[in-house]
Amino acid sequence: GAAHIAVGDGDAGGAIVAGMYFFNTEEIRGAFESLNYPTYLIYPLGIAKLLGLVAILTRKSDTLKEWAYAGFFFDFLLAGAAHIAVGDGDAGGAIVATVLLLTSYFMQKSVFSK
Repeated sequence: GAAHIAVGDGDAGGAIVAGMYFFNTEEIRGAFESLNYPTYLIYPLGIAKLLGLVAILTRKSDTLKEWAYAGFFFDFLLAGAAHIAVGDGDAGGAIVATVLLLTSYFMQKSVFSK
């Protein structure tokens, strides 16, 4: 349900979750409505997540990659805050996603800077 908004966007598996914004729109719509998000954001957010994944995975532009990581960070942070605000108990997914994203960010900095 609602945890799909936050979980899995920082890696290649995130393409599946981001793809849900286009192929499983009703589940995402339900998650958005339960968090009091406007549903017109589903497609723009799905597009942004796919573009962010491309920027991170291809590493063609350091600037785009940094912006993508920042975008995912704020997406996960705000998803966690939304789950806490509605009290649905699903903030754990956003917390895990944030930890995984930060791990990915700092690991890629050390691995690819050599």
